[in-house]
Amino acid sequence: MNAYLTVFVGAGIGGAMRHGVNIWTAKLLGIGFPFGTLTVNIAGSFIMGLLAEWFALRSDPGQTWRLFLTTGILGGFTTLSAFSLDTAVLIQRNEHFMAGVYVFASVVMSIAGLFLGLMLVRQLA
Repeated sequence: MNAYLTVFVGAGIGGAMRHGVNIWTAKLLGIGFPFGTLTVNIAGSFIMGLLAEWFALRSDPGQTWRLFLTTGILGGFTTLSAFSLDTAVLIQRNEHFMAGVYVFASVVMSIAGLFLGLMLVRQLA
């Protein structure tokens, strides 16, 4: 299976899992707070940590499985898992300033990008 298909299939599985968690948390905890998103971001980041360390220290299943599980399933499940791993790598390299810049820029610029998109569509409406 080629890399694109591997990631595509994994992302579909991860997206379905995310939807399931969103429904489950909405029924369990209500919709007044984004518990579903919070849950998938924390769980996905935890699982990314498990997989990254397992692949590094225990067993590397090969690129196809790494792509399927991390970029595919976890990428479809949550985007924060990759962000968390990138931040952890910078911190482990003792690049604390760059980690701070990355976290700040990612959060602030992403929110700013969202508002920019909202404003552009409102201007077109």
